[in-house]
Amino acid sequence: MSESTSITDAFGSPAPVLSYSPVVLSVPGRPVDLQARVSAPATGSDLPVILLSHGQGPSNNLSSLNGYAPLANYWAAHGFVVIQPTHLSSRTLSHLHTGSPAASLFWRSRAEDMKHILDRLDVIEAAVPQLAGRMHHGKVGVAGHSMGSHTAGLLLGARLTDPDDGQEVNLIEPRIKAGVLLAAPGRGGDVLNGPMAENVPFAKTTDFSTMTTPALVVAGDKDDSRHFTDMGPDWHADPYTLAPAPKTLLTLFDAGHGLGGIAGYDVAETTDESPERVAALGQLTAAYLRTQLHPGDSAWQTAREALTTSPHPLGRIDTK
Repeated sequence: MSESTSITDAFGSPAPVLSYSPVVLSVPGRPVDLQARVSAPATGSDLPVILLSHGQGPSNNLSSLNGYAPLANYWAAHGFVVIQPTHLSSRTLSHLHTGSPAASLFWRSRAEDMKHILDRLDVIEAAVPQLAGRMHHGKVGVAGHSMGSHTAGLLLGARLTDPDDGQEVNLIEPRIKAGVLLAAPGRGGDVLNGPMAENVPFAKTTDFSTMTTPALVVAGDKDDSRHFTDMGPDWHADPYTLAPAPKTLLTLFDAGHGLGGIAGYDVAETTDESPERVAALGQLTAAYLRTQLHPGDSAWQTAREALTTSPHPLGRIDTK
């Protein structure tokens, strides 16, 4: 039995997926409406919710509600409602960006987008055909890739000092019960010394010691972000290393920043393309969130055992 097949045993057969976009939410003070894609299985009720925050990158549409289909579709096919907002930092909204690279990342607005979505889950549920009455509003997880993981980390309890006013920023969202950080930025301070570091002043004071919500941190052991730091791939494990328990670290072997190609199907910019890795990552993250949001569910134990007992494992798992 292959590793991928064994992990799949934690779920059974996938369901057909319904995807609807854009769901449009008017947010006072936001320069444009908040638009999101909602994906859900065609059947089932009491479905937990995953908020998915996109990264940045060179493509025009992956940094929007149109990205991350390999993960969003898998999660939806296996029992989750996946909500993907287009943050103001998206390249699709580049007309909103100022000359400041830091401002164009909209670090605070990104987290606030997720809070607005949670405030309006009833509106979203009513707007999406065939979804009414099927979401479990009390079972919510958050996931993000790269800059999206920075967003997710803030919602899970990480803090920083606003570089504009010097005030500590606490954006923890108690309605979120668990998170998945994919290729997340690590610590700031002196280690943030690469040529691009000056473009992310908000990241220089990141504090993971307050990130108390349970989380799975996923890092590629070939993800060497020299443009930000000379720490090497270990930098992306910081949200695990520096945060309090309970945390889990999934280190993917031979994976770069794209983790095999999670940002989209057949994306040319992916430097470590691996459909097998993407499939396993979808299965492992779904299993982790399923068990976190349904305590007592054995999906994570099954998926973890399949990974660690495989004769050719795709990665390793550490916990605390």
